[in-house]
Amino acid sequence: MADALDIRELHTIDEMVAASGVFEAVWGSPDGGMPPNLLRALEHSGNYVVGVYDGERMVAASAAFFGPPGSRSMHSHVTGVLADAQARGIGRALKAHQREWAFAHDVGTITWTFDPLIARNAHFNLEVLGGRVTDYLVDHYGDMGDAINSGDESDRLHVAWHLASPVPTPNAADVVAVVPIPADVERLRVDDPDAAARARREVRDAFHSHLAVGLVVGGFRTGEGYLFTRS
Repeated sequence: MADALDIRELHTIDEMVAASGVFEAVWGSPDGGMPPNLLRALEHSGNYVVGVYDGERMVAASAAFFGPPGSRSMHSHVTGVLADAQARGIGRALKAHQREWAFAHDVGTITWTFDPLIARNAHFNLEVLGGRVTDYLVDHYGDMGDAINSGDESDRLHVAWHLASPVPTPNAADVVAVVPIPADVERLRVDDPDAAARARREVRDAFHSHLAVGLVVGGFRTGEGYLFTRS
């Protein structure tokens, strides 16, 4: 990440307003589902609320909250990066910051959800970070009216990132099934919405079929898809 970028924990209501503005700009909906008062409540109760600054301008924000008592986990609910600040390594830097913050707060696992059809997120979450898919959640958030998700079902994969023991991509010999996904489903949604909807159903059905017989998602490989193993 460029030296000019700085990750800071947020505390004031003005900072929460700026973070909410980042989410609104990224998702194209009022406050991006994270109004300033909610961000302030999360921060005030000890949770993770940060902004990424380029000079004095906030260009990204992220919020996470602690999981069930005794789980030593936190759930990373939302991260947004403004369009003109993307491709600068901010996502990777934020995950590194979350990891250090989690260790400092006695947290060993970070969870989050992501759209199983977004190949770049699957690559980053599973191939790069070594997260483990723990569940396939059908239409998890219901109808989402923002500019990114509107008109599509909100299927999500739930991921657990065990900070001290990330999961490596499985060896080819251990892979018993592969579920491919479109290379760029966001473009496909624009060019051929029906094909994008079919891909959603096909991936959902394939996941359910493999999970029902005891297979697990062992990882992801770019150009191939989700890799299923027996354990």
